[in-house]
Amino acid sequence: MKRVVITGMGIISPLGNDIHHFWHQLVNGKSGISLIDSFDTAEYKTKIAGIVRDFDADGILGRKEAKRLDRFSQFALAAAAQALEHSQLQLDKVDLERLGVYVGSGIGGIQSLVDNVNVLNKRGPGRVSPSLVPMMISNAAAAQISIRLGAQGPSLSPVTACSIGNTSIGEAFNAIRNDEADIIFAGGAEAAITQLSLASFGNAHALSTRNQDPSRASRPFDTDRDGFVMSEGAGILVLESLENAILRNAPILCEIVGYGASSDAHHMVASHPEGKGAYLAMKKALRSANISPDEIDVISAHATSTQVGDRSEVLAIKKLFGEHSRKIPTTANKSMTGHMLGAAGGAEAIALVESLRRGMIPPTINVENQDPDCDLDVVSEPRDLPLKFGLSNSFGFGGHNSAIVLKKYD
Repeated sequence: MKRVVITGMGIISPLGNDIHHFWHQLVNGKSGISLIDSFDTAEYKTKIAGIVRDFDADGILGRKEAKRLDRFSQFALAAAAQALEHSQLQLDKVDLERLGVYVGSGIGGIQSLVDNVNVLNKRGPGRVSPSLVPMMISNAAAAQISIRLGAQGPSLSPVTACSIGNTSIGEAFNAIRNDEADIIFAGGAEAAITQLSLASFGNAHALSTRNQDPSRASRPFDTDRDGFVMSEGAGILVLESLENAILRNAPILCEIVGYGASSDAHHMVASHPEGKGAYLAMKKALRSANISPDEIDVISAHATSTQVGDRSEVLAIKKLFGEHSRKIPTTANKSMTGHMLGAAGGAEAIALVESLRRGMIPPTINVENQDPDCDLDVVSEPRDLPLKFGLSNSFGFGGHNSAIVLKKYD
């Protein structure tokens, strides 16, 4: 089996639209949560979200191209372009039949769908955009990136809800390890901060209603957490066989060594109360990496800031790591980014790569009164440590679980 490394990364997020700004905000504990100003929230229970600011789709993609794309595809293309530049890939020297794209979205082009439903109701079927379907389908981002790159290798759009980023990275890792491709762009994208989404999640009592203090609303592991904060963006990584990366003298950022996936087989929206699926995904990821639990130096938790979800994940961590679980520094990026849904796993993988490279763990903010049931070593201030192996968790509605293990590259 081939070794797999990461050679490029790109990010669009509420904390910044490039790796430098994203990492700087993250490691300094800055929140990207703010009041929603793209529509009137007067009648909504939740009025806050993690919104991507200063994103110039026309400038990045061209006005004509941007108009044909839903916002989630715009994010994905922008992040992929950054990752391409970061990786120093020269497409004219790449075997395009062995260049793949594994990029998913949990919800796809929901804003395009809503806009066209409104057009249909107000102006009739003759005014609905003929581009609606290719704009809204979840595989649009993967397809658009493939078209832009000329990638003729495997192209997939995994739909595993909020575990998509890790699923995409993990499946790409397996494909390259098994010599089915040389290079794969992998990750996720989401742009679901719409009136419809906000109303549905709000009526399900899933969202935080700490509207008076947005920056303190997302608070994983804190006793007073009251739900997740919806967010948006894209996180794309370039995965490559070590052999190929060395051959072209690529910048090697990190190595992927393990991936595990599982299903709770329990409930459509509730985590398994004992964290069984999460435990299985992490266990498989460590087995895939061929390392023992006590070799993990840092955990990037899924930790969405819900009562049941956070506790379920902690139970899974305790079951797998035993007494060592309280000694592993654990961080929750969503305390600052909010929950980027299908983009979360990609963004959090990027954060973990930077942690391993720099020997620095970003904090989990807003843990003012740590839940006694979540008694892990939750990193509350930036922490300098020598790091070798990191574990990143992503879980999603339907009981989809995925975990990846990254290793500092020597």
